[in-house]
Amino acid sequence: MAAGGWAPEPRVLLYLGALLAHWVAAGLEDVVIGEVHENATLHCGNVSGPRGMVTWYRNDSEPVLLLSSNSSLPPAEPRFSLVNGSSLHIEALSLQDEGNYTCQEILTVTRWFRVWLRMASGPYQLEVNISSTGILPNGTLYAAKGSQVDFSCNSTSWPPPMVEWWFQSSTYEPLGNNLTVNCFALLQMSQNLQGNYSCLAMNMLSGRHRKVTTELLVYSPPPSALQCWAEMPSGSFLLQLTCRWDGGYPDPDFLWTEEPGGVIVGKSKLGVEVLNQSQLSDGKKFKCVGSHIVGPKSGVSCVVQIRRPSLLSEPMKTCFVGGNVTFTCQVSGAYPSARILWLRNLTQPEVVIQPSSHYVIAQNGLTSTLTIHNCSQDLDEGYYVCRAENSVGVREVDIWLSVKEPLNIGGIVGTIVSLLLLGLVIVLGLMLYYSPVFCWKVGNTFRRQDMGDVMVLVDSEEEEEEEEEEHAAVEEEEEANETEELPKERHKHGHVHRVTALVNGDLERMGNGLQDLQDDSTEQQSDITEEDRPV
Repeated sequence: MAAGGWAPEPRVLLYLGALLAHWVAAGLEDVVIGEVHENATLHCGNVSGPRGMVTWYRNDSEPVLLLSSNSSLPPAEPRFSLVNGSSLHIEALSLQDEGNYTCQEILTVTRWFRVWLRMASGPYQLEVNISSTGILPNGTLYAAKGSQVDFSCNSTSWPPPMVEWWFQSSTYEPLGNNLTVNCFALLQMSQNLQGNYSCLAMNMLSGRHRKVTTELLVYSPPPSALQCWAEMPSGSFLLQLTCRWDGGYPDPDFLWTEEPGGVIVGKSKLGVEVLNQSQLSDGKKFKCVGSHIVGPKSGVSCVVQIRRPSLLSEPMKTCFVGGNVTFTCQVSGAYPSARILWLRNLTQPEVVIQPSSHYVIAQNGLTSTLTIHNCSQDLDEGYYVCRAENSVGVREVDIWLSVKEPLNIGGIVGTIVSLLLLGLVIVLGLMLYYSPVFCWKVGNTFRRQDMGDVMVLVDSEEEEEEEEEEHAAVEEEEEANETEELPKERHKHGHVHRVTALVNGDLERMGNGLQDLQDDSTEQQSDITEEDRPV
């Protein structure tokens, strides 16, 4: 034994090495699992009763004395100590402490016991990586529907841990495991892959494990088009702006602004804003912008423009007592849609007409009709008002109803026929007066050519002259009668008025007759002149 410590002789070491090899081959060794920074106790065989002198060796390439029950031999390190006079206690283990340890006990005989110390570390710092995702303010991850997502999980551990992936939605199912680093990819994310993804790393030597669970949401932008509209809530004159973008997950955000200018009206996930009349004017525009977390960065938008209504109706209507009449009122240009009301303007001002058996109100789209049954002059005659109103404004139009007594249709028809006949007679009389030749032609058309009709033509001016001459001749005859008889007869026969007649429609003869009449008139005038001369 050398001073300051005991060292085994080389032959003893050789013997010990041979013995250890024999024990290892026979499997006669104990295994102890130690963890880094922890303590471990290695027992020198399973022996009960008195123990002899015990010496512990660390045998890697060659045996190294660690500790002995002989107090004269100090421990190799302060971390080593004996427990119960035989067991080796090691404090603050490290990975370097892993290896084979041998216990020698000398009592009546020398016995050797081998212990294999296995060191374990971790798992520490479990690291989970889920790619192609975004992160919410609360730390929740999300991925877009249809995208590819890569998963990986690793940890600091010795020996390398067993890594497993588990997915939990409605069920809890494994996705795979690996002895080193577990990686996998989901190529087409869908809504049923939304849930919790857990990575479990286990040290198979020490049994220690660490688990990290990550919630992954699968988001999808709305597939439909953004829609916005304006309407009036029932029973009020407020304007409700509504914006819808359906089919996405989660719900999008909506922003209403007043255009132009971009003044913010409201922002919410409902997309509904209610405005009072003080905020409205004819022609004003409102814009809705919808944005989604996985949708277009600039979002999508739509615009509504509000308009007050315009009215079109007939200004006057007539109804006969006991009859029916219908008023028609058509609305155009109103947005949101206008309510149409019928009112009385004179007998019942500002009182809305309610449907009844007397007043029948119907509406088809933008057209409203008011039908009055059994018209009464006292009750129904007067002004009626068609009113169209929406949140933007009100328009009214007045319609005058005149109620009259029924007319005698038979008397009217008889009067009209009489007037027509009278007019016909007047026209025929004028034609007879101004054109006798035409009348003769018309009459001759309806009579046969062999009829013996005689038409006498008389020159009114010549007749008057002849009457005056005859009157003068009579006076002369009376004077002549006093003197002699013969001149009287000559004078009488000298004033014979010749008339030419046209027989059976002979136009040529009629012309000849007229010419003879003129010749006779000339001769008569010459005779009268000669007779007036003194003999």
